[in-house]
Amino acid sequence: MKIFQGVIEIAGQMGILCGALKERGHLAAGYNTFHTYLGYQDHLINTDLFEIQKMSKHILNFFDVFHYHYGVSMYGQFKDLKINKARGKKMIMHHWGNDVRFHNLARINNPYVYTGDSPPDNVIHKNLKNISQYISEAIVQDYEVLPYVEPYYKKVHVLPLAIDLRKFIPEYPNENTKQPLILHAPTNPDFKGTTYIEEAINQLKPYYNFKYIRIEKMSHAKAISLYRKADIIVDQILCGSYGLLCVESMALGKPVIAYIRPDIIDKFPTEIPLPIVNGNPNNIIEKLIFLIENPGKRKSLGIEGRKYVRKYHSRQVVVKKLLSIYRNLS
Repeated sequence: MKIFQGVIEIAGQMGILCGALKERGHLAAGYNTFHTYLGYQDHLINTDLFEIQKMSKHILNFFDVFHYHYGVSMYGQFKDLKINKARGKKMIMHHWGNDVRFHNLARINNPYVYTGDSPPDNVIHKNLKNISQYISEAIVQDYEVLPYVEPYYKKVHVLPLAIDLRKFIPEYPNENTKQPLILHAPTNPDFKGTTYIEEAINQLKPYYNFKYIRIEKMSHAKAISLYRKADIIVDQILCGSYGLLCVESMALGKPVIAYIRPDIIDKFPTEIPLPIVNGNPNNIIEKLIFLIENPGKRKSLGIEGRKYVRKYHSRQVVVKKLLSIYRNLS
């Protein structure tokens, strides 16, 4: 297959998927117009919409599968979707969360959720209505995102986040560490709940011996080098599901704290239970104390996390599911 992915890269996923598709003998190109300090490069063509539009005639003629990301396409008004549909090209839209997180719907099952990064509800609705005129199937990363887009598409696939495990050699927490290192890496502090996390950290400092580092505004590669040193990693405690930092933390063999909504816990695989410590603004202090006081549990959770990621998030597992989705697109 000749596969186009674009035009917004989210959490390195486009590059990871394109790389895994290439390994299976497919021609895959990821065109990215969203450039950040994280510096994702692998298997991406980092460009801009002007350059993509200059090449659009070739792109539309050459590729036979179009995997769009984040609710956008090469042109405003989704002109390329209309062209692809008329030509019978296979298309799918990959929604990631903030592009479709309806404000009022998000609050129904989550009293903590932050939706300040999402467009107004009427804008999300209009966008989804326009896209689904041309694309009948979509992908989401988990069951937190699913309800926002399910009414608009004929079918929505849940495809887990993908990770290249070759780049994540586990370094399990040392049970003999006297001063555990706690890390938090907020790309967006409001979304991650950083204020609540750091309030908890400050309340615990007089009573417990630990180090805390907040990681931000550095390249992905440099951030990973710091994650390797952690004993505890705190990710997002508002959203209601886990993101890439959790996956990377588990891949490195680290225990991780994140908020998983009670109504979707049973949607995750059960063969290996999700080894995330479920923390929210109301209980983050006790969850931190639990991990600070239990070095053996930190290590066992790290071991289980690595197993979980290998089974459900490795790029080979995820791309096998993705290819099945592509093959069955109408």
